[in-house]
Amino acid sequence: MPLFQRSLAELIGTFWLVLGGCGSAVLAAVFLHPEAGNLGIAFAGVALAFGLTVLTMAYAIGHISGCHLNPAVSVGLAVGGRFSFGDLPAYIIAQVLGAIAAAFVLLIIAGGHEGFTLAANSLAVNGYGDLSPGKYTMMAALVTEVVMTAMFLIIILGATDKAASAGFGGLAIGLGLTLIHLISIPVTNTSVNPARSTGPALVLFLNGQPAALGQVWLFWVAPIVGAVIGALLYGLISAGRKV
Repeated sequence: MPLFQRSLAELIGTFWLVLGGCGSAVLAAVFLHPEAGNLGIAFAGVALAFGLTVLTMAYAIGHISGCHLNPAVSVGLAVGGRFSFGDLPAYIIAQVLGAIAAAFVLLIIAGGHEGFTLAANSLAVNGYGDLSPGKYTMMAALVTEVVMTAMFLIIILGATDKAASAGFGGLAIGLGLTLIHLISIPVTNTSVNPARSTGPALVLFLNGQPAALGQVWLFWVAPIVGAVIGALLYGLISAGRKV
């Protein structure tokens, strides 16, 4: 498959991940109905939404691009020998562009509600300190993102291994991402994905809210470090086995 087509698939897939995941957080996590009360989906619903975006795209574009949707995943797969280092720039650019496009669309939709006010933590940005849902420290955020991304790569590499049960990789990966969100939304709003962090942060910056973009460095460094660790750990535990 030509690199352009694969990259376009990554752009579309990452667009869906950010629109579906961040959109659920912004539009549906808290929804107060004047007669029915609180109809919001809360943290559990947002976690499931992120998992469902990956699950649906795994079967929609997995056979085209591999369905990375995440610069850290692409780096980890390259380190794990499952992806070409030469294709990394095109994939990463496509993923970031998809995330930015989704964040712009989400801003337009959210802005259609008369009660919406643009703030530093709008669009489900990732962050630490004041931008952390639970006001966790930078160190807590760093450790969380490294560990969660490392485990995510182990799940991805294991679920897509030739020795794994065929056809179930997308399910395992989607549920894995759901679990990661259930654990870490209170800490960082869950990134494990530099593109997912960059899109909303950049759109807010362009609209006069620079705080999240000032913290986005952590959500590049930590997930990529975690992805490399996860790839190396999976290589260690799977080395020498008979296939």
